[in-house]
Amino acid sequence: MHVSPFAGMLSILGAGKLQTAVFVAFIGIFAYQAWNPFNTTFDYVVVGGGTAGITVGARLVQHGFRVAVVEAGGYYETKRPLCRVPGAATIGTGASPSVASGVDWKFVAHQVPGADYRDIHYPRGKCMGGSSALNFMIYQRPSKDTMSRWAEVVEDSSYLFENVLPFFKKTVSFTPPNPEYRSVRTLYNQSSFDKNGQPLEVSYPKFAMPFSDWVRKALIDTGLPETQDFNSGFLMGHQFCSMTIRPQDQSRSSSEAAFFQSSQNTSDLAVYQKTLAKRILFDGKNKATGVRIKGTWESTLTATREVIVTAGAFQSPQLLMVSGVGPADILQRYGIKVIADLPGVGQNMWDHVFFGPSYQVTVSTFSSMIHSKCQFLQQAFSYVFLKNGALTNPSADYLAFEKIPQRLRSTWPAETEQDLSWYPQDWPEVEYLAASAFVGNFSNPVAQQPRGEFGSIISSLVAPTSRGNVTISSADTADLPIINPNWLSTDTDQNVAIASYRRIREMFHSKAIAPVIVGSEYFPGPQVKTDSEILDIIKKTVMTIYHAACTCKMGVSSDRMAVVDSRARVFGVSGLRVVDASAFPILPPGHPQSVVYMLAEKIAADIIAS
Repeated sequence: MHVSPFAGMLSILGAGKLQTAVFVAFIGIFAYQAWNPFNTTFDYVVVGGGTAGITVGARLVQHGFRVAVVEAGGYYETKRPLCRVPGAATIGTGASPSVASGVDWKFVAHQVPGADYRDIHYPRGKCMGGSSALNFMIYQRPSKDTMSRWAEVVEDSSYLFENVLPFFKKTVSFTPPNPEYRSVRTLYNQSSFDKNGQPLEVSYPKFAMPFSDWVRKALIDTGLPETQDFNSGFLMGHQFCSMTIRPQDQSRSSSEAAFFQSSQNTSDLAVYQKTLAKRILFDGKNKATGVRIKGTWESTLTATREVIVTAGAFQSPQLLMVSGVGPADILQRYGIKVIADLPGVGQNMWDHVFFGPSYQVTVSTFSSMIHSKCQFLQQAFSYVFLKNGALTNPSADYLAFEKIPQRLRSTWPAETEQDLSWYPQDWPEVEYLAASAFVGNFSNPVAQQPRGEFGSIISSLVAPTSRGNVTISSADTADLPIINPNWLSTDTDQNVAIASYRRIREMFHSKAIAPVIVGSEYFPGPQVKTDSEILDIIKKTVMTIYHAACTCKMGVSSDRMAVVDSRARVFGVSGLRVVDASAFPILPPGHPQSVVYMLAEKIAADIIAS
């Protein structure tokens, strides 16, 4: 089978599985689960051991609080050690529900109209580290005016870029690119990082994808400037991006690998892995007092101070709703006692989607490695023993941001321009990513690779106007919530999508990239020309880039759809916060990993200070 080399990869890396487990056990993480008591009391109970949850929990523990972290999954290092390998990031992330891995919640958005009524797999991490264990590791911060808009929406100047920058910096230990290994020029700004930041590792793959450098030349040729940095509050332009990769061994730096494996004081931390939060408990004054959980058996964890929900954009609103906090009509439909009628819970879902054409190229890409056992084994050897080669790279290592050029938007209706005018001047409308592989409809990105070398430039809509929602399917968190992403449901999003597709074709037709292009467009092909044909192929191939957010949105009390205030405290109750991407009031352009860490650091600091 075409994917057999990747099966070989698992066996090659399996030798590291025991080593990882021993290491984790040595620092005490696995030991917690062995004797963690049930029906016990903590200062804080954190629900969700993902990107935000582990960050908040670790920071609270560092200041002497007793913290329980409840996570439905286990440790990805033992359940699926391939997650540690950047070059394996694509495995398990396809649009087809059949490709989901053992550390994935296996969410499916059914019959999505904007995706040609396909059922779309929505990967989310069910493991310690959450989606930071599954993502493509891109680390990039929002623009300055984006954070000004955030501060405006929540009426809190502490969210201005200059005020949140210390929280961005606090998390990160930055390592510049190593020119000894990387054959391309990589720009960065050292001042965007703090030399004392820790423990999340941000660096660059030792191997830069050759196709990406040709995309760089094409972008310059089509009028986009290179930029020095995507971490200082400016996004327009293009560059090789920084990633959450450990420079020491070129492995993934997830929240779990960074915060838990580097912890020096974990005696106050109890990790309840493979344990599902069933509902939040409240006293007679609507104060959150604990969480009902189910691992081997059901029990209660009591929180003397607060319950902090960090279960992500789908399950944070789900947990609130089954606990009685949410739209009253939905709660009553499932026989749930209404604690607080908050109609915004589960609403206002933002997301970024991607799509794009593919071309056959003459440079080395992931496409050929999948079909060549010899080439794959060579790369596997380089990664395992030399910590080098293509597997240090998740394949999408070059980013570009822009607003659609005037010549491609001149025919847009006034309504489209009006919709987009809400976004500040430095907020891009589209992001382009160089992908060193065939993309197609991304149903199974490994198995569907054609023979040969292929490269793609994909577009992501980062100023979307479509809004989705998530709701419960029952009163039990064991039943997955219902996801309606509502992608491409507005004319504005469709107009931007079509224009960005044409823009990508301009890049592929530039003289700068011509030396490595073989023939005409491979997919979907030059016969797809008109706006309606382009929109049709976009709908047939569109896929989420996994950035669901804003389903428990931050706002002011006068906003009926707001769920939490600017300190992440849930309206209508006390002792309860939501701290993850669901609490975003807006979804910043680009990749939200950095923003989740920032928010977790900011709210943790607020809790500690108060």
